[in-house]
Amino acid sequence: MSAAQPRIVFLDAATYGDISLQQFTDRWNCIVYPYTSPGETIARMAGHTIAVTNKVAFDKTILNSAEAGHLKLIVVAATGTDIIDKEAAVSRGVKVCNAPGYATQSVAQFTMALVLELATRAGKYGRAVQLGEWQKSAIFSLVNFPHRELAGKKLGIIGYGNIGQAVSKMARGFGLEILIAARPGSTAPFPKDRLPVNELLQQADIVSLHCPLTPATKNLINRQTLSLMKPTAFLINTARGALVDEAALLDALRHKRIAAAAIDVISQEPPPANHPMIQATAELENLVVTPHTAWSAREARQRLMIEVKSNIEAYLRNEPRNIVA
Repeated sequence: MSAAQPRIVFLDAATYGDISLQQFTDRWNCIVYPYTSPGETIARMAGHTIAVTNKVAFDKTILNSAEAGHLKLIVVAATGTDIIDKEAAVSRGVKVCNAPGYATQSVAQFTMALVLELATRAGKYGRAVQLGEWQKSAIFSLVNFPHRELAGKKLGIIGYGNIGQAVSKMARGFGLEILIAARPGSTAPFPKDRLPVNELLQQADIVSLHCPLTPATKNLINRQTLSLMKPTAFLINTARGALVDEAALLDALRHKRIAAAAIDVISQEPPPANHPMIQATAELENLVVTPHTAWSAREARQRLMIEVKSNIEAYLRNEPRNIVA
């Protein structure tokens, strides 16, 4: 396929924020949609050979539709590809590629920010000043919220890919001891420096999730595994919402079975106003929820668009890269 032939559709360009797509539109025939609802996907596929998506899903119905008949390549503008029915893509001869590694530093940095927020409560103290509480204090300071040092504590990392390794490197700078989990669900022998997940949960002062969502990791953090954690432990999740049984987590937080949790991803995104995790933020002092933003540093989004462009160019040269299906 030559560079002059492709017709490209961007289905959810708003997810890239203020990053320009001019490098694509100047070079190729592109249609750019800021948002695409599930009911719009099929119609917007018509006649396009390449689709770029961040979170717009491609299930069997979409991939088998007549409108997707020209589709040759799906470029997932993300690392995770669970939004694609890969079996259906393969059966239709549609290649799928992703963008691994672009957000490693952004997610690792944000993970450490969440760890620091639970440890220091800096955000809560800043809010206390806004509310006038410091100004009313009888002493020079406020000591309203728990504040603990990280040095000497144990950080347990579940998922030791690029992001887990970057978190490990940053965390050591704070004096944290690193525990690494063996791959959940794996029956293969694991390295001596890895711990079974249950052992890691029992030892860690902070547990940080960085593993992909698979059948083996869905609800990895549940009522039983939460019961293994220390009552002083923190849980951090910047990976996938479905790694955590949210009802079990909220119950553990309400009854102080663990000390606190900071969650950047939940089961439904964006969430409805009555989502249990969202409602719980108004109730629980020991819960921080952020809006799936760990990945989104400007530098990371710039790298993402470079990866997307490189994936398209490589496919057009018949040298596809980052192929996952």
